[in-house]
Amino acid sequence: MRCHSSLFVLGVAVMLALQFHRSVTESICGAYAPGDIVIGILSSVHSNIKDLQPWILPDTSACTNFDLRTFVQSLASIHTIEMINDSGFLPGIQLGYLMCDPCAYATKALHCVADMLAVNGSLTVLSGFSKFNPPVKAFLGERYTETSIPAAKLLSLYKIPQVSCSSSAAALSDKLRYTSFFRVIPSNIYQSQALAKLMRHFNWDWIGIVSLDDDYGKGIYENFVRHAEKERICFDFDEVIPNYDNVKQRIQEVADIIRNATARVVVLFLRIQQVEMLFEEMIKTNTSRTWIASNAWSMSRLLMKMKGINKVGDIIGTTFITGKIPGFEDYLQNLRPRPGVRNDFIMEYKQMRFNCSQQSQHTSPLACNVTDPQEANDDYLLQAVDVTEAYSQRVAVYAVAHAMKKLLQCNDTACSGDTNFMPYEVPLSRCSKPCPPGTEKNISGISCCYNCTNCSEGFYSNESDQTTCKQCPEGFWSLPGSRECQKWSIWFLEWSAAYSIVVMIGTVIGALLLVFSFIFYILHREKPIIKGILVISCLMKFGLMVSFGGVILFLGSPNIHVCRAQQTMYGLGFTLCVSCILVKALHTFLELMSSNPAKQRQLRKFDKPFVIIGILTAIQALICIFWMVFDPVDVEEKQSKTQLLTLNRLCTQGFMYGFGAMHVYIALLAVVCFGLAFKGRGDKTDPIVFSMLIHLFAWLCFIPIFITQYDSRPIVQISGIMVSNYGAIFCHFTPKWFKILSEKAETLKVVKLQDDPLIDDSDSGVICVNSKDTILIPQNRFSIAESEMSNCSGNSLHLSEVSIASFRHRRARSQRPKSL
Repeated sequence: MRCHSSLFVLGVAVMLALQFHRSVTESICGAYAPGDIVIGILSSVHSNIKDLQPWILPDTSACTNFDLRTFVQSLASIHTIEMINDSGFLPGIQLGYLMCDPCAYATKALHCVADMLAVNGSLTVLSGFSKFNPPVKAFLGERYTETSIPAAKLLSLYKIPQVSCSSSAAALSDKLRYTSFFRVIPSNIYQSQALAKLMRHFNWDWIGIVSLDDDYGKGIYENFVRHAEKERICFDFDEVIPNYDNVKQRIQEVADIIRNATARVVVLFLRIQQVEMLFEEMIKTNTSRTWIASNAWSMSRLLMKMKGINKVGDIIGTTFITGKIPGFEDYLQNLRPRPGVRNDFIMEYKQMRFNCSQQSQHTSPLACNVTDPQEANDDYLLQAVDVTEAYSQRVAVYAVAHAMKKLLQCNDTACSGDTNFMPYEVPLSRCSKPCPPGTEKNISGISCCYNCTNCSEGFYSNESDQTTCKQCPEGFWSLPGSRECQKWSIWFLEWSAAYSIVVMIGTVIGALLLVFSFIFYILHREKPIIKGILVISCLMKFGLMVSFGGVILFLGSPNIHVCRAQQTMYGLGFTLCVSCILVKALHTFLELMSSNPAKQRQLRKFDKPFVIIGILTAIQALICIFWMVFDPVDVEEKQSKTQLLTLNRLCTQGFMYGFGAMHVYIALLAVVCFGLAFKGRGDKTDPIVFSMLIHLFAWLCFIPIFITQYDSRPIVQISGIMVSNYGAIFCHFTPKWFKILSEKAETLKVVKLQDDPLIDDSDSGVICVNSKDTILIPQNRFSIAESEMSNCSGNSLHLSEVSIASFRHRRARSQRPKSL
């Protein structure tokens, strides 16, 4: 029974292996090993695709330029997986792998990923994660940023983890775009910062840059330029080499530029292949420079062994931390796939190395007679490649293995978890959660442990795990915790705003009232109530009209000239108005000052209306001139406290000395007017008292708001001016309109004697002339019409004693037709 069971298990294993073998052989993968959990490996063993042309579908199977460095790195991943299986790190679990070569081409990288995720020969159309169970649970690679980015986008869609060992582009740190991408190296933000500080350390402030036209080259170039500008480093030249087309021709052009340039330090953000071609051009002409290497080529032994490399000058580079992988050197010296494992890349390497069937720059011409490439080995790889560079591959594999160990709940003897887990389940093992965009790291005592704090106002971060937030450029701003900056919104009292429309309507109505009042006064200039004050009243109206004009200047986008005009027009206009009111108050006060005519005549010497008005208005003009000269107004854009991301474009009042002096002077005149009018209070002084109370009360209410609410200053000042102007109109002009118009409408309520048969012609009486008629009141009717006699006592009526007969005679003559 036990024997049959063993045979059954063996048969099932063989069938699964055959099924796996069959599916793999039909795929584009060049290496595989079966296992309970399969890891995908993306590794560009070849660095180019043959005959790549636009609008022509490339033959992705025809890859060229076998890259020993990447080949060794892929072997480091495979070796580490085999060591984990042999060590029992995951008890009872065998890790398998599928390896595909994107040939440093983004489209083929997507092809590789799609092929390795395919179930029954096709990639599942994703409708949910609950039923999607791909054969590959995690991916290692890719080496180049150009190929890592498209693979990361596709794998993020399926929430399958990807761990890279060399793609350092800063963009890949964005967890919103690349949700499942991880790496075991820092982003090139830190590398570019280190290179910029290296330049500053040696006082190299005049350098040249050559970068590759791909995602890696563009990304590290942009970061380096930003840090170089902070270090005050300038660029003699800044050249870009294409990734595919016309590379050789462009490199020759760049070589000529370098030879003719005055910069003696050149930074190269290129791949090994482009650096090799550039150095060949430099060696031809014995051109020596100081070359700054990025991590992409700084440790390349191929470049170190170039013929004539000493002629190009000094090379200074940066790289990531490396180390030895236990047993890896022996593995490379005895290189052969294990039983049941396929690796076409090892076969290709040995054919180049020993069979000479495929000549390349890495082929040794001294050993071409080996009949079995699988058995042929030597230490050539140890001499050609710095194997310590592959250490990050070991770190990446162990990172995946530790995640699986935790997920599968493994102990020293067994793993109790289900190996058929969903890929998105690569548990995290971090001291702190990643900081989302809009935040920065606030690192504690341990570099891996930090708190995420929101970016300050005016700063932003658009990527995850940013150490510091970036400052918004000029003209842009951000709120705390922002992912991006926004352009400032400029606020001012626009003409189309609701408040502005109300102000314009109020100003037009006020101006129409003043025009109406002016015409009304001219038409009734002979009336005693108007006759003595006509000129002063017209000056008041002119002052109020100027003040209303200043209100209009508060609307629209301000400039320095408008700011000056709006303050000056109000100051001079309303001062003129108040000066006229003060003259009226003074006149009334002097009339009531003394009942002694002689003393009153002496006081009348001071009653010089136009002199007083001119002097008082001139004082305000001097205040405005000194204000505009020594403490001028201006226009400023200041951040709003009430509206987000808004700059208030407002007129300033300087240091407020001139502004304060102008308003205090008007208030002082108003107080004097109020005091004089209140002292001689009567019907004539009531308009003065009330108009000045309205003005003073309005500004006492508005001044605290004006001082404390900076954003509302234009609205506050407009409101104060409008209230003061309308107070003067309704207190000084409206009562006179009403009085004159009401007198015209009145009829004297007495009997017209010419129609009364009871009155004899010999009687005498009083002629009463009102605005509508001329009537006579006989003496014998005075007692009856005593209450009506008040209608004849006004300034507009005339009283005289005549005989009734004479009155009737004159009335008849006045009513006789003109033709007679």
